[in-house]
Amino acid sequence: MDRNIDERQVNRSRRRRWGRVLLIIAGLALALWAFRSWLSPSADARDFRMANIERGVLESTIAATGTVTPSFEQQLNAPIATQVQTVHLRSGTQVERGDLILELDKSFIQLDVAARRGQLDLRRNSIELLQLELDRDLKELEYDDEIKGLQVEAAEAALADAKRLETIGGATAEEVEQAATRLQILRLEKSKLENELNYRRRSLAGRQREVQLEADIEAQELQELQSKLELTEVRAPGPGVITWVNENIGEQVPEGNPLVRLADLRSFQIEASCSDRYADRVTVGQPVRIRLNDEMLNGQITNILPAVANNTVEFIVALEQPDHPQLRPNMRLEIFVVTDRKADVLKVRQGPVFKGGLRQKLFVVRDDEAELLDIRTGISNGDYIELLTQELKVGDKIIISDTRDYEHTSRIKLN
Repeated sequence: MDRNIDERQVNRSRRRRWGRVLLIIAGLALALWAFRSWLSPSADARDFRMANIERGVLESTIAATGTVTPSFEQQLNAPIATQVQTVHLRSGTQVERGDLILELDKSFIQLDVAARRGQLDLRRNSIELLQLELDRDLKELEYDDEIKGLQVEAAEAALADAKRLETIGGATAEEVEQAATRLQILRLEKSKLENELNYRRRSLAGRQREVQLEADIEAQELQELQSKLELTEVRAPGPGVITWVNENIGEQVPEGNPLVRLADLRSFQIEASCSDRYADRVTVGQPVRIRLNDEMLNGQITNILPAVANNTVEFIVALEQPDHPQLRPNMRLEIFVVTDRKADVLKVRQGPVFKGGLRQKLFVVRDDEAELLDIRTGISNGDYIELLTQELKVGDKIIISDTRDYEHTSRIKLN
């Protein structure tokens, strides 16, 4: 037969059931919290490098390296084949215009100058003798012409007398004809003499010009030798610094070989190079940014060397401020060749998180949590990269340090 259950026992059973239910709920909550903690790991915010999104101008650049060199370097060559006799100044010495750097052996060229001077004196003496001969010959021809003129006048008078005598019967027709023939012969002789005189004047003048030209050439050669003699004392043509000097005293130096190199340290340029994979993107006229300590200098590519050596392209950069006080010869600098420029873009500082792809997984910091977003990137340089997105705005903070350890999660709780 049935009997009634004690009410206390019923309440106790009910409490046990509710306890088990609450225990299961607590376990599920604990498991959910643990799972969520595994999906959203926490980290100390100080372990990350962060940067704020900015808006402004951004230039896309190619990284290169460069060496500061003087814009102007002059080389002084040997004026003649001779020997180095004395070296007065060494490499690294600062010089002013006219300072004596080295001397060459000048004994041979001094002998040559003396010989050429003697030849020139002989040539000038022969010019004077030729002038005297020309004057004499021309004077004799002029006298002969005057004599022939008098003879023509006498023949003309004789012909007139013969014609007058013929009219009165004092002369025959044959005598008149003979007088006329003689006159014609004398006139022809005078014309021939005048032609000879004119020819001699022109030919003698030409001969005189020829001899004078030969003398002028010898004088010019003598002047060149004297100039070379002066150049055996190698002097600085202007202010600068000696970068190299031939210090081998007694060494035979062929004509035209370098003796001294001088650099003007008041103006500099940059000899730069970059990887040859950028060869098609480097052109003359491109703007260039040069990092000099904490300052950025501006420049422009003025020349590109045609040959590619050691997988690099070499080019010359002219500076807007070539006399910058911090520039020094052989200084190594970072160079950035500008290939593109945008005036108003969202940008953020570069960091290890950027791998160079067009799409990038970035953690955006919001309150005490970092959320992973897929962001498209644009142009970049060594300092900034463009962000092409509508999800971000100026002032948002992005983690730019390496986040490979958090690739499995979409959120990071920041402590």
